[in-house]
Amino acid sequence: MTDHDARPHITSDLDDAAPGEEGINEREPAGGLQGYLIGYGLAIMLTAASFAAAQSDLIYGPAIISALVVLAIAQMGVHLVFFLHLTTGPDNTNNVLALAFGVFIVVLVVLGSIWIMTHLNHNMMPMHDLHLPRR
Repeated sequence: MTDHDARPHITSDLDDAAPGEEGINEREPAGGLQGYLIGYGLAIMLTAASFAAAQSDLIYGPAIISALVVLAIAQMGVHLVFFLHLTTGPDNTNNVLALAFGVFIVVLVVLGSIWIMTHLNHNMMPMHDLHLPRR
């Protein structure tokens, strides 16, 4: 007699899944074909809104960059939820931590590079001193 036969009254929990399991829970808002279609529609709308914001006069000129940043962050959110199925559920804790660590490393590299280039530029000899004839 197997362990499963010994307890016939216990039903399987559809929300219980091993970390990294590829199955998609159909009861999630982003699960199944409907979730993919909703995500695709949102991604298309956000892309069209980005092009409209950049090419029209509906948004005040200096605020266009801020609008594009907001639309880009929304686009990343749509991709994370609807296509990568990254949610705040207990089975996605490792995925969220890995994403946060990746973002931390990228920010660290970008800000460190900007800091190094700024200090290199500050410590370089001015260009007008390079063209002076030597005595």
